[in-house]
Amino acid sequence: MLFTEADLSACCASRRWVTAVAGRRYRDLDELREAGARALDELAWPDVEEALAAHPRIGDRVGGWSRAEQSGMDAAASDVRAALIEGNRAYEDRFGHVFLICATGRTAADMLGDLRARLGNDAEAERAVVRRELAKIVDLRLAKLAGEWRP
Repeated sequence: MLFTEADLSACCASRRWVTAVAGRRYRDLDELREAGARALDELAWPDVEEALAAHPRIGDRVGGWSRAEQSGMDAAASDVRAALIEGNRAYEDRFGHVFLICATGRTAADMLGDLRARLGNDAEAERAVVRRELAKIVDLRLAKLAGEWRP
């Protein structure tokens, strides 16, 4: 498997991550995932922030992979949508970046519950959660890129 930088940037928008993963052939998805995870582990926080800047808010009307990943929002009641909008604002005010969660397979109510809980985190704890969520998203997107993702 060999992917372009453009392909990989759809999985993670950190230029440092893309540079680390691009330019080599991978025997299989496992090897690609391992390289992606190693590269994520090595990112400094500004690199993570660069990746976060490419992610839409939960609940925004979006396209591409984010649309499918946020499909749990499709049946959300208006009060849950409104609470997510309010929660997103509070989160961004508190932490300075978009609320990131691996939304695949999650309902809007689940995501709202996590958002509210994570508002209680201190900055260090939240950064650790963000890194874990980003790793989940990147891993899923690498599988999609390789054509091996199964819901």
